[in-house]
Amino acid sequence: MHLPWTRIVPCFIASPRSSPQTSSDVPRIAPAVHPLANHTVDIFQDSESAGESEDDEWGMVDRMRLWRHDALMQHLYETASFWGDKILSWTSDPNDAFWLAQTYFMIHQYSRAERLLTRPFPVVVPNGKGKEIEAQAGSVPRLPMGPAGLVKLPEELHPSVSRLVDMSVACRYLAAQCQVRQGNWSDALEMLGEANPFRHSERSGAAVPNVDGGIKVEASMCHLRGILMLKLNRGEQAKLCFMEALTLDVKLIGGEMMTPDEGGLSQPSMTVLLEWEFVQGLAYKQQAPDDADFIQLIHEEEHALTRQRLVEDYRLSDNPDVLSSFADALYTQRRWADCYVITTRILELVTFHDATLPLHIACMYHLSHLRSKLFVLAHELVDKEPENPISWYAVGVWYLSADKWSQARQYFSKTSLMDPRFAPAWIAFAHTFAMEGEHDHAVTAYSTCARMFLGSSHLPLLFIGMEQIMLSNHQLADEALHAARAVCDSDPLLINELGVMAFTHGEYVLIVTQVTELLNPPQSYQKAVQLFERSLELAQVTQSSERSWTATYLNLGTCFRKLKAYEKAKENYQRVLEIEPQHRQGLGFLGMVYHFQDEVDKAIVKYHEALSVDPINNHIIELLNLALESNITCGSWEKVYPGGEEAFRGMMASLKSKFTKKGDEARQGDGNRSEEAMNVG
Repeated sequence: MHLPWTRIVPCFIASPRSSPQTSSDVPRIAPAVHPLANHTVDIFQDSESAGESEDDEWGMVDRMRLWRHDALMQHLYETASFWGDKILSWTSDPNDAFWLAQTYFMIHQYSRAERLLTRPFPVVVPNGKGKEIEAQAGSVPRLPMGPAGLVKLPEELHPSVSRLVDMSVACRYLAAQCQVRQGNWSDALEMLGEANPFRHSERSGAAVPNVDGGIKVEASMCHLRGILMLKLNRGEQAKLCFMEALTLDVKLIGGEMMTPDEGGLSQPSMTVLLEWEFVQGLAYKQQAPDDADFIQLIHEEEHALTRQRLVEDYRLSDNPDVLSSFADALYTQRRWADCYVITTRILELVTFHDATLPLHIACMYHLSHLRSKLFVLAHELVDKEPENPISWYAVGVWYLSADKWSQARQYFSKTSLMDPRFAPAWIAFAHTFAMEGEHDHAVTAYSTCARMFLGSSHLPLLFIGMEQIMLSNHQLADEALHAARAVCDSDPLLINELGVMAFTHGEYVLIVTQVTELLNPPQSYQKAVQLFERSLELAQVTQSSERSWTATYLNLGTCFRKLKAYEKAKENYQRVLEIEPQHRQGLGFLGMVYHFQDEVDKAIVKYHEALSVDPINNHIIELLNLALESNITCGSWEKVYPGGEEAFRGMMASLKSKFTKKGDEARQGDGNRSEEAMNVG
């Protein structure tokens, strides 16, 4: 969309300076330039040098501009808006209008600021010093006002007036920011344009540095355009806008930018390789020749060597953002304790750090001994920052740790309403359904999260695959898990789930061929073994509980059992029992291995131990009967069970009737995603 910017001036917006401190008997002197056009801001208000000319005295307007600036610097926004309004009424100067609009923006009066920026102003502005402006104030043409203060323009005045947004790019950008704050995203996008209107101009481009060495307004507009595209669910266009913004000015840093950051999930999609190539190809030397190396390191801080250079060469070892990058890398490796140490240090330096708090809260969830501290932290955050969505996210995580799914879901929903782009709340919201056994609802929630944060993390896709496995939708599970692996191939949980699918495909071969045993077992079992072993290898560097990986050991043992490698299967089942001695499936499967090896006595012992944990497991009961029948052929029932066959049958019948009701009740309430969610046995 082409913007009707017929009167684009280079930059008439002046930067404020601090007020000089002079004695009462020395007149204040106006420099040759506008008194607010000095970029040197002296926040301590030191006296100016005595060498200024005394030819020109400041008038009332100049002094009022000084008051306005001092009020802004001292956060007296009501005072600044009061004097700014009076100045504008006298001068009709676009500079004064811009600073008044900035003041309105700071006090959240966005509609008032937008109205000021989009109303007509006289093109001819009084020229002269402060006293001359005062003398000319009565001669400034006034625009007739209609009902409700709306400007009515006669046709004869059309050539002599213009809106600020048509005279200045900075004013147009500020007006779009006001519309964004009011939630008028379509209007803001129309104000900025669907595409960058300066894209093919001579003064635009990656190799063109900013004149004053600052950040280009053109790049800021592209960044804001990208945010609006996200608001309007146009993710691919948002990605292009962010890439264009960063190409135009490498000094742009933001949570929505297409650059590696502290681990947020709010970025549109780019593969790791494409992202790396894009960041490497930015025009650092052309845009910031003196600071190019440092800026490039900032954009690449997700890499370990880059972080090391930031610490050693630039002494940023205690910088919260750099530390947060370290913490994110540790969290990705599931090193919860190490990550928690760093996030604790960050929160000692700064009370509230948006990139760090989600990691800090997640570590407290994973480390069970920190649950009480999580409770205290959630209360403190709600008391201090009730308007921040992270505060309510912490409350939801605490309820999640207490297995109170419904209450947790309420707070995660509240967090998502406060900030729809806060990805951890969406994932946790979906977790509550998964843990309740509501797999269809969980898939829907995870899919929403994956669609909103496409490509920024593998976790939503991983969880979709896990839920599809639970629902036996194997084709959809395959698609989700392989898409997750394209984003991250070093997550041990993801590799475990891929092993589950490989095993499932091997089982499918056996079913389709209708053969119970193949001379050459399906290659899927061999692939599953490789994946499970890779998962356990990656898990060695994590700091999660060993119990988290009992399912993977169990899966690996089952694959070896299918491949008739009984000794290796036995080793893995025994490893499961070392971690969790009362693991019912580990006991049952170890009994099966003994049974296959004709060690029937040991098999019977393990079956009995499994039934002591799960008395109504029909599969184990059937296997125990088979073992007893095979053993009875080698001796009498008296050797197998005291009282003989009749006593054993009676005992089994009583156990079955006794625990049937109790087992049914337990299963009705068991919606937890336990290790069976990953078991392939």
